[in-house]
Amino acid sequence: MTSEEIRPATAADVPAVKAVTDAAYAPYIERIGVVPVPMEADHAANVAAGKVFVTGDPVTGLVVIEAREDHLFLDSIAVHPDAHGQGVGRRLLHFVDTHARALGLSEVRLYTNALMWENQKIYPKYGYEVIERRADGPYDRVHYRKRLD
Repeated sequence: MTSEEIRPATAADVPAVKAVTDAAYAPYIERIGVVPVPMEADHAANVAAGKVFVTGDPVTGLVVIEAREDHLFLDSIAVHPDAHGQGVGRRLLHFVDTHARALGLSEVRLYTNALMWENQKIYPKYGYEVIERRADGPYDRVHYRKRLD
């Protein structure tokens, strides 16, 4: 596997999925005051359900996606801090678009915590538009969508 390849995660990848997710999201705990939802996910169940795709050997990045009736939901994207600036996130976002199109879906949706302002600078660069901001329990979330041509 090349480091650029993105593939479905396997059961053997679960520890790496957890490690990369934790490394990517842990810095936000203090800022947002709660543990980010992706850190509490059942990674083994998500992998078994075919929702997790990884890149790198060892794994440096991943997405957790779920096909819905009218869109692809990007539940989580995580890049290990050691791999920042290497284009991993960009490749993963392009993969999500391609995957949605392959499923016949014309839109990708995601949300991010309002206090994760770095993300709010990134997503518009990739064609995402804000559709709403709302509180979901203790989480103040900014919801995005990207319409695919």
